[in-house]
Amino acid sequence: MSTKIPQCPSVQSSEPGAQAFAVVGGSVEKPEVRYLDRAVPVTPELRAMTAPLDPAEVFRISGPCAQSTACAHWDEPRRKCRLAIRTVKLAPVVVSRPPPCAIRRDCVWWNQEGISACLRCPQVVTNDVLPNERVVATADPRNIADAT
Repeated sequence: MSTKIPQCPSVQSSEPGAQAFAVVGGSVEKPEVRYLDRAVPVTPELRAMTAPLDPAEVFRISGPCAQSTACAHWDEPRRKCRLAIRTVKLAPVVVSRPPPCAIRRDCVWWNQEGISACLRCPQVVTNDVLPNERVVATADPRNIADAT
């Protein structure tokens, strides 16, 4: 594991330290991300490129993991990301091997859930404009599907 700051692979583009690490493609009904060779900072220029959309609708955005109750998905007693747990439990596997990823070494999901998270990651879109019931359940911090 790296000694760098752990990276959350699903932050809002306005978060300090936000970086685009993948491009959202596929369709509205079935989004699919393609990973960049390297993560790039979310700058005013990048924001202008995606306008009028939020960059998190066009890119997967990573940023420093709060690893605290500042994040609704953080489980302080277990020191784990519940969003990563719910993603592994509720989302289907969509690839047979982990895709190349610029943030993997420092990714909280990878370091916590391993390959299981990476096999589901290509379908995750932070700002999904047409989420299905599974996506809504996975993203809902009140969902206790990760309690066990």
